[in-house]
Amino acid sequence: MSEHFIPFRRSEIVAMCAGELPPGERESFTGFTKMLASLLHHRFHERIERIKDAYVGTQQGLPKSERLAAQQVLEDELAALARAANFTQMDPSELDRAFTEHSLLKVRLAADRKVVDKIMFFRRGEVKQTKQIRVWFGLWKKTIAFTSYARVLVYAKFKDADHFAGTNIERLPFQPGSTIVKLFQNVPRHDLEMVFPNVQVRMRGIDKLLIGVPALISGIIVVVTKLLTTMGLVLLLLAFWLGLRKEPVTLNQAALISVGIGLLAFGTYVVRQVTTFKNRKILFMKALSENLYFCNLDNDAGVFHHLLDAAEEAEVTEAVLAYHFLRTAPEPLNPSELDSRIEAWFSRRWDTPVDFEIEDGLRKLREHCLVTESEDGRLSAVSLAEAKRRMDRFWDNLFDYSSPVEVA
Repeated sequence: MSEHFIPFRRSEIVAMCAGELPPGERESFTGFTKMLASLLHHRFHERIERIKDAYVGTQQGLPKSERLAAQQVLEDELAALARAANFTQMDPSELDRAFTEHSLLKVRLAADRKVVDKIMFFRRGEVKQTKQIRVWFGLWKKTIAFTSYARVLVYAKFKDADHFAGTNIERLPFQPGSTIVKLFQNVPRHDLEMVFPNVQVRMRGIDKLLIGVPALISGIIVVVTKLLTTMGLVLLLLAFWLGLRKEPVTLNQAALISVGIGLLAFGTYVVRQVTTFKNRKILFMKALSENLYFCNLDNDAGVFHHLLDAAEEAEVTEAVLAYHFLRTAPEPLNPSELDSRIEAWFSRRWDTPVDFEIEDGLRKLREHCLVTESEDGRLSAVSLAEAKRRMDRFWDNLFDYSSPVEVA
């Protein structure tokens, strides 16, 4: 299934469109795209200020009503900005599937979802990849195919401190009532759970077997060779102390040494198995940390700037494509025809299937009066010269300021 995301940078799209124009029009077309990008950049600057103010409002010690209002503004603005950047909001079932599917990290992850008041996941850019993994205790290699998401956006609002009453809040890895926003790259779909907040490593069944089976065998050996005689003496002593045995147990020096050696051997065995379990868990946590280190792109307020840049890039690209194909069409087009032409151009010319957002592109052209529309809904683009004149008027009218008359 095609995505709305266009996997080309804005400069590449401009060059691709300009390359189809006569040499004499290319410079004028490039100038048009720069003016359009400047106008849209100004509008996005206003959006980033609103979302930053809302985010600060959720973090400060404001009254609850004000924090809730800021939280709602933040969630609405973040979702709108993500959609503008061609992110797709993920269904909860996708996350559920990630927790149950086989993991490429060779670890089992778990998360307490009850601590989260609200969570939203967005993804963009599906990439098909292959990877070699070792199977059968590392004796064989197997090539597997999997899907990765180029970008994953995570928004989470943790529950307030009241929810954690009776627990040691200082030991929590997050601040109750806080909000986090994170952006990741190259996240395998099967390992989507690793970017879930408050995720923890759990032992898989195979890992428990790898530890438990050798431990059981060695434990039997320890009991038979070291502890059997010792346990017999200990049981006799307990029976005597409890009144179940009338004859006292005689412990000579050799018996005491045997008991000490047996108990020492058993204690050493227990400590070794516990250490083995902890070391294996540390290895799994290290694997998770390394993957998150290289996948993490930005956190909290920094994510807004990433999204703003991506959304601005997408909106300029969509408007440029809509204008270019309307202007170069031999006759006026309706929105459906325009959409089909652009998608066919990506598929045929650049071997890239794209589900083009035609309404987004046309909306920006209409707002700046860069298209004309007939009664039957067919569209035409104004000339390059006229388009630049109209955008220049829009820019001049952004700030309505006149210098007051100075009184001598």
